[in-house]
Amino acid sequence: MADFRNRNIRIATVSRTDMSIDQGLRSYMLGVYNLMAIGLAITAIAAMAMAWFSFNNMAFAQVVYGSPLRFIIMFSPLIAVLFLSFKIQNLSTSAARTLFIFYAALVGISLSSVFLLYTSASIAQTFFIAAASFGALSLYGYTTKRDLQPVGSFLFVGIIGLLIASVLNIFLASGSLQLVISVIGVFIFAGLTAYDTQAIKEMYYEGDSSDAKGRKIIMGALKLYLDFINMFVFLLHFVGDRD
Repeated sequence: MADFRNRNIRIATVSRTDMSIDQGLRSYMLGVYNLMAIGLAITAIAAMAMAWFSFNNMAFAQVVYGSPLRFIIMFSPLIAVLFLSFKIQNLSTSAARTLFIFYAALVGISLSSVFLLYTSASIAQTFFIAAASFGALSLYGYTTKRDLQPVGSFLFVGIIGLLIASVLNIFLASGSLQLVISVIGVFIFAGLTAYDTQAIKEMYYEGDSSDAKGRKIIMGALKLYLDFINMFVFLLHFVGDRD
């Protein structure tokens, strides 16, 4: 009888522990998705505000899009994201979150030209396609028991090839090559969405301090934010209708 009671106590203890981990993981992932959504909202607001101001002030638009300033706007998000990625362990959670929000605003400014190049209807349509695809792929990455590490390694190699092709096409200005780049880019970042979701889930550890957990949430949000933004932009390149 004593052994039976002890067995029940052990089962109850394990069940409570599993439930605690499950609740903690759910809270952790919710924090990742919420911060990512905030970043996307800031990007959209910054992009629309910049596009509206440029549309209504041609002199400003000429300075922003027709001068060397456009290169600063183009590359400043890259500098910000590299700084955040390499320095996050030395930043407080609040500082890292602030830098993430600042980065999201910079991305919005750099993407403002899409509102001048594409119709609002096609931008909205592409956004919903990207959102639906992202949701399904992220859910797969969260629930699958399959190890996606080999897929992730292959996709990272694909990113390198994609970057080389994109730089090359700056000089070639080939519409056909851009179409191929866009199609491949969609598939790469679709795969990375599932891979990164699984990796972010596996980073969770119940014993993390609040600062460690906060930094993991920010880095997770940054990864998924980049996956979504890139998938959206590449989709827009080949399904968007130009003005």
